Amino acid sequence: MKTATKNTTATKAKSTTAKDESKSPSKSSSKTVKAKSSAAEGLRELFVDSLKDIYWAEKALVKALPKMAKNATSENLITAINNHLKVTEDQVTRLEQVFSLIGEKAAAKKCDAMEGLIKEGEGIMEETEIGAVRDAGIIAASQKIEHYEIATYGTLAAFAITLGEDDAVLLLEKTLAEEKEADTLLTEAAYNTINFDANEEDQDQE
Repeated sequence: MKTATKNTTATKAKSTTAKDESKSPSKSSSKTVKAKSSAAEGLRELFVDSLKDIYWAEKALVKALPKMAKNATSENLITAINNHLKVTEDQVTRLEQVFSLIGEKAAAKKCDAMEGLIKEGEGIMEETEIGAVRDAGIIAASQKIEHYEIATYGTLAAFAITLGEDDAVLLLEKTLAEEKEADTLLTEAAYNTINFDANEEDQDQE
Protein backbone atom coordinates (compact mmCIF):
# COMPACT_ATOMS: atom_id res chain seq x y z
CA MET A 1 0.00 0.00 0.00
CA LYS A 2 2.84 2.41 0.81
CA THR A 3 4.38 1.79 -2.59
CA ALA A 4 1.08 2.60 -4.33
CA THR A 5 0.77 5.83 -2.35
CA LYS A 6 4.27 6.90 -3.35
CA ASN A 7 3.54 6.19 -7.02
CA THR A 8 0.30 8.20 -6.85
CA THR A 9 2.10 11.12 -5.23
CA ALA A 10 4.83 11.02 -7.87
CA THR A 11 2.24 10.98 -10.65
CA LYS A 12 0.48 14.02 -9.17
CA ALA A 13 3.79 15.87 -8.86
CA LYS A 14 4.66 15.22 -12.51
CA SER A 15 1.19 16.32 -13.58
CA THR A 16 1.48 19.55 -11.60
CA THR A 17 4.92 20.26 -13.07
CA ALA A 18 3.64 19.66 -16.60
CA LYS A 19 0.75 22.10 -16.03
CA ASP A 20 3.11 24.74 -14.66
CA GLU A 21 5.43 24.38 -17.65
CA SER A 22 2.53 24.68 -20.07
CA LYS A 23 1.47 27.94 -18.39
CA SER A 24 4.89 29.55 -18.40
CA PRO A 25 5.89 31.26 -21.70
CA SER A 26 8.76 29.72 -23.62
CA LYS A 27 12.00 31.63 -23.92
CA SER A 28 11.69 31.85 -27.70
CA SER A 29 8.18 33.37 -27.60
CA SER A 30 9.23 36.03 -25.10
CA LYS A 31 11.92 37.23 -27.52
CA THR A 32 9.66 37.49 -30.56
CA VAL A 33 9.49 41.04 -31.89
CA LYS A 34 6.05 42.26 -32.87
CA ALA A 35 6.07 43.67 -36.40
CA LYS A 36 4.68 47.10 -37.21
CA SER A 37 1.57 47.40 -39.33
CA SER A 38 3.78 48.77 -42.12
CA ALA A 39 6.33 45.94 -41.88
CA ALA A 40 7.75 44.47 -45.08
CA GLU A 41 6.16 41.16 -46.03
CA GLY A 42 8.41 40.30 -48.95
CA LEU A 43 12.01 40.72 -50.11
CA ARG A 44 11.09 43.48 -52.56
CA GLU A 45 9.46 45.53 -49.81
CA LEU A 46 12.53 45.01 -47.61
CA PHE A 47 14.72 46.07 -50.54
CA VAL A 48 12.76 49.29 -51.06
CA ASP A 49 12.70 50.00 -47.33
CA SER A 50 16.48 49.55 -47.15
CA LEU A 51 16.94 51.90 -50.11
CA LYS A 52 14.95 54.58 -48.28
CA ASP A 53 17.13 54.03 -45.24
CA ILE A 54 20.47 54.51 -47.05
CA TYR A 55 19.01 57.39 -49.07
CA TRP A 56 18.42 59.26 -45.80
CA ALA A 57 21.87 58.24 -44.60
CA GLU A 58 23.69 59.56 -47.67
CA LYS A 59 21.83 62.88 -47.54
CA ALA A 60 22.70 63.23 -43.85
CA LEU A 61 26.34 62.48 -44.66
CA VAL A 62 26.40 65.25 -47.28
CA LYS A 63 25.64 67.66 -44.43
CA ALA A 64 28.11 66.06 -41.99
CA LEU A 65 31.23 65.81 -44.19
CA PRO A 66 31.89 69.59 -44.50
CA LYS A 67 32.00 69.84 -40.70
CA MET A 68 34.56 67.02 -40.59
CA ALA A 69 36.69 68.73 -43.23
CA LYS A 70 36.53 72.03 -41.34
CA ASN A 71 37.78 70.36 -38.15
CA ALA A 72 40.60 68.41 -39.83
CA THR A 73 44.14 69.80 -40.09
CA SER A 74 45.93 67.30 -42.35
CA GLU A 75 45.79 68.49 -45.96
CA ASN A 76 45.56 64.89 -47.17
CA LEU A 77 42.61 64.21 -44.88
CA ILE A 78 40.83 67.44 -45.84
CA THR A 79 41.26 66.60 -49.52
CA ALA A 80 40.02 63.04 -48.97
CA ILE A 81 36.90 64.26 -47.13
CA ASN A 82 36.09 66.92 -49.73
CA ASN A 83 36.58 64.42 -52.54
CA HIS A 84 34.27 61.96 -50.81
CA LEU A 85 31.69 64.72 -50.37
CA LYS A 86 31.45 65.03 -54.15
CA VAL A 87 31.29 61.24 -54.46
CA THR A 88 28.53 61.09 -51.84
CA GLU A 89 26.50 63.71 -53.71
CA ASP A 90 26.80 61.54 -56.82
CA GLN A 91 25.72 58.52 -54.78
CA VAL A 92 22.56 60.32 -53.70
CA THR A 93 21.74 60.94 -57.36
CA ARG A 94 22.55 57.32 -58.17
CA LEU A 95 20.12 56.12 -55.51
CA GLU A 96 17.43 58.26 -57.08
CA GLN A 97 18.18 56.47 -60.35
CA VAL A 98 17.79 53.11 -58.59
CA PHE A 99 14.39 54.16 -57.26
CA SER A 100 13.36 55.16 -60.78
CA LEU A 101 14.60 51.89 -62.28
CA ILE A 102 12.50 49.79 -59.92
CA GLY A 103 9.43 51.99 -60.35
CA GLU A 104 9.49 53.59 -56.91
CA LYS A 105 9.45 57.22 -55.81
CA ALA A 106 12.67 58.35 -54.13
CA ALA A 107 11.89 58.77 -50.45
CA ALA A 108 14.04 58.94 -47.34
CA LYS A 109 13.42 57.02 -44.13
CA LYS A 110 15.38 58.02 -41.05
CA CYS A 111 18.44 55.82 -40.62
CA ASP A 112 19.11 55.32 -36.92
CA ALA A 113 22.50 53.74 -37.60
CA MET A 114 23.84 56.67 -39.63
CA GLU A 115 22.41 59.18 -37.19
CA GLY A 116 24.27 57.41 -34.40
CA LEU A 117 27.53 57.21 -36.34
CA ILE A 118 27.43 60.91 -37.22
CA LYS A 119 26.71 61.83 -33.59
CA GLU A 120 29.61 59.66 -32.50
CA GLY A 121 31.87 61.51 -34.93
CA GLU A 122 30.70 64.85 -33.54
CA GLY A 123 31.39 63.60 -30.04
CA ILE A 124 34.94 62.59 -30.99
CA MET A 125 35.61 66.08 -32.36
CA GLU A 126 34.27 67.67 -29.17
CA GLU A 127 36.46 65.44 -27.01
CA THR A 128 39.75 66.01 -28.86
CA GLU A 129 41.98 69.02 -29.34
CA ILE A 130 42.32 70.22 -32.91
CA GLY A 131 45.39 68.68 -34.54
CA ALA A 132 46.67 65.20 -35.32
CA VAL A 133 44.71 63.55 -32.49
CA ARG A 134 41.42 64.98 -33.76
CA ASP A 135 42.40 63.99 -37.30
CA ALA A 136 42.91 60.41 -36.11
CA GLY A 137 39.48 60.53 -34.44
CA ILE A 138 37.85 61.86 -37.61
CA ILE A 139 39.38 59.00 -39.59
CA ALA A 140 38.13 56.47 -37.05
CA ALA A 141 34.61 57.90 -37.20
CA SER A 142 34.70 58.08 -41.00
CA GLN A 143 35.79 54.47 -41.35
CA LYS A 144 32.94 53.28 -39.14
CA ILE A 145 30.61 55.09 -41.52
CA GLU A 146 32.31 53.54 -44.55
CA HIS A 147 32.06 50.04 -43.09
CA TYR A 148 28.35 50.52 -42.45
CA GLU A 149 27.85 51.71 -46.03
CA ILE A 150 29.90 48.83 -47.44
CA ALA A 151 27.72 46.33 -45.57
CA THR A 152 24.54 48.12 -46.68
CA TYR A 153 25.38 48.40 -50.36
CA GLY A 154 26.65 44.82 -50.45
CA THR A 155 23.32 43.65 -49.06
CA LEU A 156 21.30 45.88 -51.41
CA ALA A 157 23.21 44.56 -54.42
CA ALA A 158 22.52 40.98 -53.30
CA PHE A 159 18.81 41.77 -52.91
CA ALA A 160 18.74 43.36 -56.37
CA ILE A 161 20.38 40.29 -57.91
CA THR A 162 17.80 38.00 -56.31
CA LEU A 163 14.95 40.25 -57.49
CA GLY A 164 16.30 40.35 -61.05
CA GLU A 165 16.90 44.12 -60.98
CA ASP A 166 20.04 43.92 -63.10
CA ASP A 167 20.32 47.64 -63.91
CA ALA A 168 19.98 48.50 -60.24
CA VAL A 169 22.70 45.97 -59.42
CA LEU A 170 25.19 47.81 -61.63
CA LEU A 171 24.52 51.14 -59.91
CA LEU A 172 24.64 49.67 -56.41
CA GLU A 173 27.87 47.81 -57.11
CA LYS A 174 29.45 50.99 -58.46
CA THR A 175 28.66 52.75 -55.18
CA LEU A 176 29.92 49.74 -53.23
CA ALA A 177 33.27 49.96 -55.06
CA GLU A 178 33.49 53.69 -54.23
CA GLU A 179 32.87 53.05 -50.54
CA LYS A 180 35.58 50.39 -50.46
CA GLU A 181 38.01 52.78 -52.17
CA ALA A 182 37.20 55.52 -49.65
CA ASP A 183 37.86 53.12 -46.79
CA THR A 184 41.24 52.19 -48.30
CA LEU A 185 42.22 55.86 -48.69
CA LEU A 186 41.32 56.58 -45.07
CA THR A 187 43.37 53.60 -43.91
CA GLU A 188 46.36 54.80 -45.89
CA ALA A 189 46.02 58.31 -44.48
CA ALA A 190 45.90 56.92 -40.94
CA TYR A 191 48.87 54.59 -41.24
CA ASN A 192 51.06 56.84 -43.36
CA THR A 193 51.10 59.93 -41.16
CA ILE A 194 48.17 60.88 -38.97
CA ASN A 195 48.26 58.12 -36.35
CA PHE A 196 52.01 58.55 -35.95
CA ASP A 197 51.66 62.33 -35.62
CA ALA A 198 48.95 61.82 -33.01
CA ASN A 199 51.21 59.47 -31.07
CA GLU A 200 54.03 62.02 -31.16
CA GLU A 201 51.65 64.66 -29.76
CA ASP A 202 50.86 62.33 -26.86
CA GLN A 203 54.55 61.79 -26.14
CA ASP A 204 55.29 65.52 -26.25
CA GLN A 205 52.58 66.14 -23.64
CA GLU A 206 54.05 63.56 -21.23
